Amino acid sequence: MIVQAQGKDRSIPHTVAQPHTPSPDTHTHTHTLSSACVAGIETRASSHFSWSDFLHSAGVCATRAEDLHVFMLVCGLRRVKDPLYLLNAFSEWHAQNPLVILIIVGPKVDPVFSAEVDECVKRSAGVFLAAERNQEELHAAMQKSFAMVNSSISEGMSAAILEAMDLGLPVLARDIPGNAAVVQHESTGLLFSSPQEFVSLSKRLLSDSKLQETLRREGKRYVTEYHNPAKERETYQKLVDRLH
Repeated sequence: MIVQAQGKDRSIPHTVAQPHTPSPDTHTHTHTLSSACVAGIETRASSHFSWSDFLHSAGVCATRAEDLHVFMLVCGLRRVKDPLYLLNAFSEWHAQNPLVILIIVGPKVDPVFSAEVDECVKRSAGVFLAAERNQEELHAAMQKSFAMVNSSISEGMSAAILEAMDLGLPVLARDIPGNAAVVQHESTGLLFSSPQEFVSLSKRLLSDSKLQETLRREGKRYVTEYHNPAKERETYQKLVDRLH
């Protein structure tokens, strides 16, 4: 198949659910919270989404798209999201295994930095840049992917990570406080501290179906338990009632 351009113990106890506001990883065109006040996670994938068209629009040419292992990084293109962090390591891995590709999806929040990302991606084999999508199309693309990636330098509570968990998508996230508060290593996701560790963990995930199932199951359970929209609406209502 040809693709070309066109265990650490980091377990952190999860806190008891409180009203949170996940930080949108892109502009509202790509991510919109279900309510301005309520931060429960709800996902809905478009039934008219074409995976092959999406890959083609990102510049991916593959003889068998179903054989690809797509790692998706969803973020607004700005420096704090650090979408270039993994490029060199991923390209080196892609040279060894052409079936793994990284697709960065999101709006051009910072025009100057976006131009830099565009140029770097063009020079990086196995890495592609896709235009922002509406929420339902994005969720459909996430469902077709192998894993969700977060490489931010700083993060509050990533909506993309929580949505990926809700969709049953394994998560690999940079080991920073905001991510580590959501991702429990080897339970709800995998945490990495360097590009090389990301590749090592990704290789392990690809070869370990039991680990894949654990991350999908526990990620979904975490979102259902701690970010259930109905529960969070009830919590907000109790707070409002208490204030009055």
